[in-house]
Amino acid sequence: MSVIAEFKVPAKALALSETLEQTPEMTVEIERVVAHDTDRVMPYFWVRGGDYTEFEAAVDNDPSTQRVTKLDEYEDGTLYRAEWTQNIESIVYAYVEIGATILEATGRADNWELRMRFDTEDLVAEFQDFCRERNVPFELLRLYHPSEPRSGGQYGLSPKQRNALVTALERGYFDIPRSVSMGVIADEMGISQQSCSKLLRRAHMNIITNVLTVSHPEDENSS
Repeated sequence: MSVIAEFKVPAKALALSETLEQTPEMTVEIERVVAHDTDRVMPYFWVRGGDYTEFEAAVDNDPSTQRVTKLDEYEDGTLYRAEWTQNIESIVYAYVEIGATILEATGRADNWELRMRFDTEDLVAEFQDFCRERNVPFELLRLYHPSEPRSGGQYGLSPKQRNALVTALERGYFDIPRSVSMGVIADEMGISQQSCSKLLRRAHMNIITNVLTVSHPEDENSS
């Protein structure tokens, strides 16, 4: 039976630590990861909560990244793609050698919090041993078996997340250009704009996780 591990590592244990240190108000959320080989990965990641010009200046000078590309820019965040080339051994090992799936990864100035799915508990222990041998601080926060695969309804959506998506769609939030702001959606749902933004982000993440998951290199080559 598969098992989900939630853990955190210091920011310096993964890429973007220098960037996050210079922009402590920013948050990075990985959306999707492609591993090309054993020494570099290419994540797609959202950045939120601060000065994007400052973030881009910092990431351009960050030795752990290269080929940073802005893909999409929205009211509540900007999507980037980049190559990570330093401090990524643990992610590459989990992904390439063990076959783990990154369900969620959030980076801040002090640490990265990750949620990953492993096929067995033995593979979690193997991953922990790998990190320990390479002096990567690894704090396991939670380890559990999902009680229901893709729980929370179709595509892993909770009722609140589904309601937020449907409301936003019906009111034109996803139109180009947008017909309403997120504040309008939040008011209609009777929640704060921050809560509404979080619901939509979680809903997008669950759909991506359950439909697209984490891509393998051969998937990229066959497209």
